[in-house]
Amino acid sequence: MSATAPYPGPSPIRRPLAAAAFLAALVGMVLGLLLAGAGPASAHAALTGSDPQDGAVVDTAPKEVTLSFSEAIAVGDDSIRVLDPSGKRADTEAGPKDLTEGSTVRYGVALHSGLPDGTYTVAWQAISADSHPISGAFTFSIGAPSDTTVALPSQEAGGGPVGVAYDIARYAAYGGFVLLVGGGAFVLVCWRGGASALPMQRLVVRGWLALTAATLAMLLLRNPYTGSGKFADAFDLAGLQAVLETKPGAALVSRLLLLGAAALFIAVLFGTYARREDELERKDLTFGLAVGGGVVATGIAATWAMSEHASTGIQANIAVPVDILHLLAVAAWLGGLVSLLVALYRTPEIGSGAVRRFSAVAFGSVVVLAATGIYQSWRQVGSWSALTGTRYGQLLIVKVALIGVMLAVAWFSRRWTGRLTDPAVTASASRDAEETGAEGTGTEEAAAPAQDPEADPERAAQLARQRAVLTATKKKRIRDADPERSGLRRSVLAEAAVAVVLLAVTTMLTSTEPGRTEEEAAAGSPAAAAPAADGAVNLSMPFDTGGRNGKGTVRIDIDPGRTGSNGLHVWIDGSDGKPMDVPELKLALTLEAKEIGPLPVAPDRVAEGHWSASGVLIPMAGDWKIDVTVRTSDIDQVTIDENVKIG
Repeated sequence: MSATAPYPGPSPIRRPLAAAAFLAALVGMVLGLLLAGAGPASAHAALTGSDPQDGAVVDTAPKEVTLSFSEAIAVGDDSIRVLDPSGKRADTEAGPKDLTEGSTVRYGVALHSGLPDGTYTVAWQAISADSHPISGAFTFSIGAPSDTTVALPSQEAGGGPVGVAYDIARYAAYGGFVLLVGGGAFVLVCWRGGASALPMQRLVVRGWLALTAATLAMLLLRNPYTGSGKFADAFDLAGLQAVLETKPGAALVSRLLLLGAAALFIAVLFGTYARREDELERKDLTFGLAVGGGVVATGIAATWAMSEHASTGIQANIAVPVDILHLLAVAAWLGGLVSLLVALYRTPEIGSGAVRRFSAVAFGSVVVLAATGIYQSWRQVGSWSALTGTRYGQLLIVKVALIGVMLAVAWFSRRWTGRLTDPAVTASASRDAEETGAEGTGTEEAAAPAQDPEADPERAAQLARQRAVLTATKKKRIRDADPERSGLRRSVLAEAAVAVVLLAVTTMLTSTEPGRTEEEAAAGSPAAAAPAADGAVNLSMPFDTGGRNGKGTVRIDIDPGRTGSNGLHVWIDGSDGKPMDVPELKLALTLEAKEIGPLPVAPDRVAEGHWSASGVLIPMAGDWKIDVTVRTSDIDQVTIDENVKIG
């Protein structure tokens, strides 16, 4: 270019890159605003409380043990087990009772009466509403702590070899979905001639096979994955039937049915469509395949969205379609990328127009990914501290970084795309390469007829191998005759390598507790406080002063059972169950965790065996200890206490 030549305007490559840079800046700004103003939510169920609490020491044996969770869960007959110090079942084994009230998800198991003093272990396991198994264990003591033969489980639900196999199947399912949907879309939208190309057919069919095999494996492994953790239970028919009755099981079966429709789509795409020569008929068939394939692809994506993270928490009716769009965009981008890589290496006749069409599809997919990814990050992370301080947030950072690397490599791919020429333009170079190959092989070809293959089979096999090598070399020379295509192949290969890692990180995210829920549980926020007393507090405390007629029961009601002003009622029943008057009754409240109290309460006698007080002030929510002093004579007196969650 001469010095007087006018300055060229922005190239076609720089314009979309500038748009991508602007989009990235906009994404960062919006993400910051969303994370700064995010409100509470939940997605991966977590234990938020228990009664008795972990490590608590109670004076008398409770009638039941209750557990509270951050969201709805699915439980079985043995989901909550209480074991005594010797390891025997202390619960009645009748199965958990659903004690859920409003937004408070709570389950409880009844205990045997007359339990001895000692340390008891509560082990629980359930399935979160987003399909992932959760488990845990804690201890409490009656009377005083003691030695126990029960070992707390070290392996979480969904772990071990079965968990590893299930995660591998989940990764293979995502990979198969990407190849199936992305490969089919690449042929229909970007390169219709690829329908008759054997490498493209193999790619899409292998994607279908991988997704089908992975779905079957997940269906069989679902029972041991959420239960015993033993591979042998994969063939337990009763367990498989139980899986089919769950939301994840129904989603997997639905996916298998949709894959049957996908098989029909593949048969038409690479059969009737590939052989159709009339342009008008092919255009109509393209429209039909696009509509039908889009419906099937959306349905398959919905089997993930409607059974995992997107289906729980806030705005689920918005999150599910957003997640479907996210999955389809991932498939269009990554699956199309692999399809382009295969086409560039195995079918050199692919035209520059197909490559440029995929470049436009990829850019649109990235825009959709950015928009849907921002929304998903807001739902699952919610704050900057959760983004950097939780495993989910850290994996999300790694995922964003990998996408950034892919976009950087894509910049080089777009540069090569801008220089790309059609195979017809480089026909002379291809012919030169063929002539060069022919010159180098003339001696071998001339020597071939001199040999009788039937007389010398070994020589015939040797010649066949030589011809195969020479043919491959000729194809490679033709393929490498265009340096722009060589450069594009290398950059696309680098993108595909990063995409493999990106898909692995995405798979890990689907099985990781969202940062928002993890942070809430760790911080002990009101949503994770334990156990909740949403309403009047009711206590029943037996006492024995040691004197004549010194046995009875104190019943206490605190209403509404939250911070601020409360009303208090006390009833005392004798050993015969009738109202009992006593000379003196005193109460005190202490919040030991905050060193508040004891706060004395002096109730007034209302009737025989009934005392009350109004305006009892609870200054702060927490685990309050209520001390009750009962005097039945001039010398017979006892003080009893019990802990209760208020606020």
